[in-house]
Amino acid sequence: MANSKVYLEIVKQLREMITVDGLETGDKIPSERELSERLNFGRSSVREALRALELLGLIETRRGEGTFIRDFRGHQLVQLLSTFILQDNKAKRDVFETKNYIEMDCLRLAVERADHLQIEKLQQWVKEEHSFADDEFFQRIIAISDNHLFLRLWLILKEYYYSLNENHSEYKREDYLGLVEALAEKDTVKTLTAYCKLRNLSVFNDKY
Repeated sequence: MANSKVYLEIVKQLREMITVDGLETGDKIPSERELSERLNFGRSSVREALRALELLGLIETRRGEGTFIRDFRGHQLVQLLSTFILQDNKAKRDVFETKNYIEMDCLRLAVERADHLQIEKLQQWVKEEHSFADDEFFQRIIAISDNHLFLRLWLILKEYYYSLNENHSEYKREDYLGLVEALAEKDTVKTLTAYCKLRNLSVFNDKY
């Protein structure tokens, strides 16, 4: 196994270990020797992985105390973790798929909850805004769906998506307008069909 693959495997197993052990910010992680035995990798490889994670601000070593998980929420965690952990194609596909499902669920909620004024404002914005990013449009959709947990999850996945996907699709204004018009009709099937057209997904069916 190449050195880079050894490193990525150690980081992946460390992540799984932290999850399984229920470790949180401020908690101490096992020593280098213990990690070497538990993960079944040489101490030099484990040391290299830990050093890199410390440089990235994900862990910190305190002299005479050990190594601890840092509060790294302000250190662009999404971009850092995606660089080192989300390397396999399945993980990338899961990010894209989950982001799409959250957007569809928020569209369902928006059909139920958004009032005519909110939809009118969204429609006007799409028509008048000279140019806008796809995430700007969907952040507005999620806002009118009125589910703050969905918003937080979507924001995280959006960051993963953009850090993993360098070639962003170009969407047409008329597809966004078609989506908003379907939303205005309060028709869930039409709305999700319009979403699938925008995203170039398979035609909407019951599995969505």
